[in-house]
Amino acid sequence: MHNGSKSSATRVVILTADPAFEQFARETFGAAKAIDLAMIFGSVAEAGDTLSAEDAKVVIVDCDAARPDELGALARLTTRLGARPPVIAVTQVFDADVARALMQMRVADFLVKPMQAIDLVRACARAAKNADTAAASTDAQIYTFLPAVGGAGVTTLAVQTAMLLLNSGGTRAKPSTCLVDLDFQHGAVADYLDLEPRLNLAEIEPSPDRLDRQLLEVMLSHHSSGLAVVAAPNRPAEMRSFDHDVVTRLLDLVSSHFEYVVFDMPRTWFAWTDAVLLGSNKLYIVSETTVPGLRHAKQLVAAITERLEDGPKPEVIVNRFSQKMFSSGLRLADIQQTLGDAFVSAIPNDYALVREAIDRGVPLDEVKPGNAITTQLKKLVVDPMRTVEGKSVPLLKKLKLSFAS
Repeated sequence: MHNGSKSSATRVVILTADPAFEQFARETFGAAKAIDLAMIFGSVAEAGDTLSAEDAKVVIVDCDAARPDELGALARLTTRLGARPPVIAVTQVFDADVARALMQMRVADFLVKPMQAIDLVRACARAAKNADTAAASTDAQIYTFLPAVGGAGVTTLAVQTAMLLLNSGGTRAKPSTCLVDLDFQHGAVADYLDLEPRLNLAEIEPSPDRLDRQLLEVMLSHHSSGLAVVAAPNRPAEMRSFDHDVVTRLLDLVSSHFEYVVFDMPRTWFAWTDAVLLGSNKLYIVSETTVPGLRHAKQLVAAITERLEDGPKPEVIVNRFSQKMFSSGLRLADIQQTLGDAFVSAIPNDYALVREAIDRGVPLDEVKPGNAITTQLKKLVVDPMRTVEGKSVPLLKKLKLSFAS
């Protein structure tokens, strides 16, 4: 029972099995020309899994909180919709257990019947405004580094890129930046920055609903530069893959609270890898300067392009490049011919500099300001964002990892 299409109106979807609440909602919103009301009659247990919230600004769900199947259906609905559109729960009873359940579902608001019409209207306006504010402030720009071969130096490049992004604001305040080590088995980001890794996925996995901003803050490590780091302790003898939903929920949360996010990816492909790559603004495949490395990089570009048609264009960085005048090694022209348009940058080789920075747990620029590695990365990552006014150019829409598949 739809009130008709109103392209300029705010669409509110209401699901209820209570005739009295249906009549109340119609009387509350019916006279408002600015509201496009979509009323669905039925219980959330019956209709929640198939409810369509397309173009909705707010979804109101009338739920019988005394029934576990109703609460379970509401939880599935809020997980499926995420934060947009926001969901307002309406219940006929309210106690501490119900409050706890609704908070875990992250409903935007909840009301108890009977209620005043003005309370329902205000709840909708508040939920819609909060959702718009959150969307406007969480356009995370995602930079992902994926190795083509082992030992290509991905972590070094990811760390330095995160540092460059952190300091890209010039005289303005530092933009919030997070570096995420997704190699849960052999990750080295925390070691490179001399930090204690604090992420405990095993603790989150049994109850992923517990993962919120407060718990994330507990599991973040903070570098003296201001860089936030998500890293787990190494588990070299533990062969396991964490649940897809747990990982994507973590990354979705990270991306919604930082302006810049850098992912240091493992070489192994997991169930959640597609979601990370699809959500990236920039995807860099890192190769070493060898014939096998370039071949693997080229193959990986082709595989990702075919597999993720709607994803970002894979670009290849050739790391530790050194071309001496009389050397018989690979020349820049050889690399360009092999990789074609996918090749974007050759990072100079300076093993001594990188080793000292890693041993001290500091950025390369702190060891040697203006070094060639940082300069080349700055040309690749930071300079393209600049405009004549010195502002950043948005790359893509905000990350929606929880719904990528």
